[in-house]
Amino acid sequence: MKKSKIFASREKLAGILFALPMLLYAGVFLIAPVVLSLFFSFTKWNMRSTPAWVGIDNYVNLLTDSVKYPYFWHSLKVTLTYSLLAVPMTIISGLVLALIINSIRKEKLEGFFKVAFYLPVITSSVAVAAIWKWVYDPMYGLLNTFLEAIGLKGFNWLGDSKIALFAVAILAAWGCGGTMLIYLAGLKGIPDQLYESAKIDGASSFRQFFGITLPMLKPTTFFLVVTTTIGSFQVFDIVYVLYGAGGGSYGGPDNSLLTFTMYIYNHAFRYEQMGVACAMSFILFIIILILTIVQFKFLPQRYD
Repeated sequence: MKKSKIFASREKLAGILFALPMLLYAGVFLIAPVVLSLFFSFTKWNMRSTPAWVGIDNYVNLLTDSVKYPYFWHSLKVTLTYSLLAVPMTIISGLVLALIINSIRKEKLEGFFKVAFYLPVITSSVAVAAIWKWVYDPMYGLLNTFLEAIGLKGFNWLGDSKIALFAVAILAAWGCGGTMLIYLAGLKGIPDQLYESAKIDGASSFRQFFGITLPMLKPTTFFLVVTTTIGSFQVFDIVYVLYGAGGGSYGGPDNSLLTFTMYIYNHAFRYEQMGVACAMSFILFIIILILTIVQFKFLPQRYD
């Protein structure tokens, strides 16, 4: 009996020791910064002087003072518009690629395409933005060269405020490799018997897709919509490289690419208003939380 207790205590101690590095990491680099930023969101702080307590003034001014913070609501609108463009494009392109790869019967060929389409996901976002900045170049870019070759007029993709946001959203669809893999896993989990029964009943491929594939992928689609929406509201690195790096405008033409996270960055590191930036980050957290709750409430999560 004593030996079993000793073994149990040793196993418990071993488990704690194995988990300790991750617990320390979470405490120091995740939990502590969140708690500190919550505190700083109620202060006036420029990261050099002592924080001065101002209560909820940062939150009230952000929401109501359009003179001090003229782009607060504008940046939210830009972020929401980007999300409405990027999320459907990412979901649809990922599903289409998954369907194409799932139809390939040769295992090696399927593996090649999975790796090829997943590469943009593991590629540095800085490198991706730099490549697309060249692709979108109005004079020497690959896209305009192609359009002119087929007799169409090119565009100033990143310099025209009317189409710049759409052009950046295309990058999200291009990096849909993660969405593709998750959809592919969902497709592999659909029983073949369902398709066989549908074929016996004379259902066309079109009816099989809308009657079997899409309904069976509802849990997968729900998960992807939620996670992709959260990611789209935090877009920063692509916009920063395309417009901010090297002394750019940080918000694109006419601030049409001034996303909420870019606005947070501006206040934190350009205007030296870290307290305001912390308040904005928690406003963003609340917005994402509300959107996630709404999605859990209204989006279908189970099979019919």
